[in-house]
Amino acid sequence: MTEAVDRHPDRPGASPEAFAERLFGSALATAETMSVYLGDRLGWYRCMVESGPLTSDALAEHTETNARYAREWLEMQCAFGILDADLTASPPTFAIPPGVAEVLTDTSSLSYLGALPRMFAASARHLPELLDAYRHGGGVSWETLGADARECQADLNRPWFDNRLAPALAGVDHLHARLSRPGAHIADIGFGAGHSTIALARAYPEATFVGLDVDDASVQMARAHAATAEVSERVRFLVADGDEASAHGPFDAAFAFECLHDMPRPVEVLAAVRRSLTPGASLIVMDEAVSDEFTGPADDLDKIMYGFSLFVCLPDSMSSPPSAATGTVFRPSTLKQYARDAGYAGVEVLPIEDFSFFRFYELTT
Repeated sequence: MTEAVDRHPDRPGASPEAFAERLFGSALATAETMSVYLGDRLGWYRCMVESGPLTSDALAEHTETNARYAREWLEMQCAFGILDADLTASPPTFAIPPGVAEVLTDTSSLSYLGALPRMFAASARHLPELLDAYRHGGGVSWETLGADARECQADLNRPWFDNRLAPALAGVDHLHARLSRPGAHIADIGFGAGHSTIALARAYPEATFVGLDVDDASVQMARAHAATAEVSERVRFLVADGDEASAHGPFDAAFAFECLHDMPRPVEVLAAVRRSLTPGASLIVMDEAVSDEFTGPADDLDKIMYGFSLFVCLPDSMSSPPSAATGTVFRPSTLKQYARDAGYAGVEVLPIEDFSFFRFYELTT
């Protein structure tokens, strides 16, 4: 029995040696994640994709960065097995393998994760404030977390919205029919960078859309994206809280993509959206597909969501009291309770599967 427990260092009964090994591995993963952040933000990965194998001096020259730091980073990337090195060349040259390049630089790929370290970088910058919040309450807002957090979420979700949202919704017959009606008016609550709204606008060209978000920087970013996508005539992005939805309705459908768990007062927002819906319309909530209940040791999805919750989403929600303090581990039972409290008739899980880390719910009136 002891040997069986020791082989699972994520369990409370692990031996000191096993847990020490696990923690050392976590430190290695942290260093790797931080190094990926550097390669992403300094443009080193993208430069290697565009230019092919490079020496450290050439990489520094192309990216206008420091050559000594570039060499140390390149060697570390090879030590971790991310990049390849040709040691027969003098000086050595470094290259990025195609699979690694896709994950770290191809923002249209469903495998793209290059922006992922930005979320943790955003919270690391505010660890003193987070420590104070953990001691005394309060939090750190999405606005304070800044561009790293904002762009991370937007960039990671965009390929899924661009490539999979339209087919996913087309597979839900009653919803697709409502969205396809000529003149349909649709809300996107908490739209972030606007990629969800733009994907909806492309899928349903006879509809008009209103996006509501409290973060002014996100609104500006979304408006720029809508102009680039040439959908600005049918899409409006406004700085507004979700509880202002009824002022911009009525809506034939509404969406809330990966935002409800961040809201300090989600029931109030849900109730306002319900009041803004036309008869028979529904609200579609996309949120994390975490397990149904807490069971102690969890799968990797729950683990990463607890990480996001502790460092980003829960502090964001608690920065605006009074707060429901939902957190990223947003279980179905919690959403169903919020929906009941907001006056919805029911909550159903839609038959949309294999959509990144997410589950789709329909809140009916």
